[in-house]
Amino acid sequence: MTTATRRTHKHFQLDSAKIKRAQKALHARTETETIELALDFAIAEQRRNRLVLQATERFLKSGVEIKDVYGVLAG
Repeated sequence: MTTATRRTHKHFQLDSAKIKRAQKALHARTETETIELALDFAIAEQRRNRLVLQATERFLKSGVEIKDVYGVLAG
């Protein structure tokens, strides 16, 4: 995870129960650390999704033939 190089003050109205659950799940010491880790995870997830989409597109363009040997996809 990356650390922010520049910080700004932001004011949000957030669900405190969600923050506490996320804080426990992420083993974060502070609410700020919790939110930063959650944002890092969201950014990483978007990056993974983009890479998976690119790989899927390359796979489909490759022209590979997929055989349904068990007959479960034709349904």
